[in-house]
Amino acid sequence: MILVTGAAGKTGMAIIRQLAAKEIPVRAFVHRETHAEKVRQHGAAQVFIGDLYDPQAVSAAMVGVRAVYHICPNVNPDEFTIGKRVIDAAVSAGVEQFVFHSVLHPQVEAMPHHWEKMRVEAYLFQSQIPFTILQPVAYMQNVLAQRENIIQRGEYTVPYGAQTRLGMVDLADVAEAAATVLTEPGHIGATYELATDERLSQAEVAAVLSGTLARPVSVRRTPLDTWVSEAEASGLEGYRIDALVKMFKYYDRFGFWGNGRVLTWLLGRQPASFAAFVRRRIKES
Repeated sequence: MILVTGAAGKTGMAIIRQLAAKEIPVRAFVHRETHAEKVRQHGAAQVFIGDLYDPQAVSAAMVGVRAVYHICPNVNPDEFTIGKRVIDAAVSAGVEQFVFHSVLHPQVEAMPHHWEKMRVEAYLFQSQIPFTILQPVAYMQNVLAQRENIIQRGEYTVPYGAQTRLGMVDLADVAEAAATVLTEPGHIGATYELATDERLSQAEVAAVLSGTLARPVSVRRTPLDTWVSEAEASGLEGYRIDALVKMFKYYDRFGFWGNGRVLTWLLGRQPASFAAFVRRRIKES
């Protein structure tokens, strides 16, 4: 049995699907009863409803599991506290493998939510539990949030410059790599960057969208104050807005990408390109 925390999010569900395809039983840790049926539909054999802030719930979820795949809720101000709690519970339960879903370049202090993942990684080293760390770059799936804008208006909006170069990875490839390290030997003690070799500017992203969809798509920069106003209107607040704004500023100045060699090795094939992803997930939807 493998416990997946943060199971109701897009990452958790993708990993559950991959493990279910391998006939590996998964216990999905979710926060709300309303999420239970969703994770079952994606292949979870068991559902544990609890709160990652509750030490007793976290400990109870560990009973009888061989491995843990820990995903903290996105841009969480308590990432380290939650991570420490889950690691401690896994150590106490005698879990054989702890896989931490981190992020590419967590050592960049200028991006606070990356830095918090680095603190979790450091605690994981000190815990002496058998571990594997995965560090994915941003998902290609994030572009899907703009599907309507892209298809209907021919517009791709970003809160940084058109020449900002970013790497992206298909979540399906990340999930496949996660299932590999959870089910095959030889990955204990490893830290794997999950990226591709593409380093697309935002203008190039728009060009790929345009060429694949056979319609003009232009990139438009959203001013940060506009982005903040829209984020606040959607219910985002405090730490999350501040952390994301700092991330956008970092992207704008330095870009953000990795190297595809490790992911290629884990998959046994080339990771999906952005163009292939667009053909599969936008054009066909």
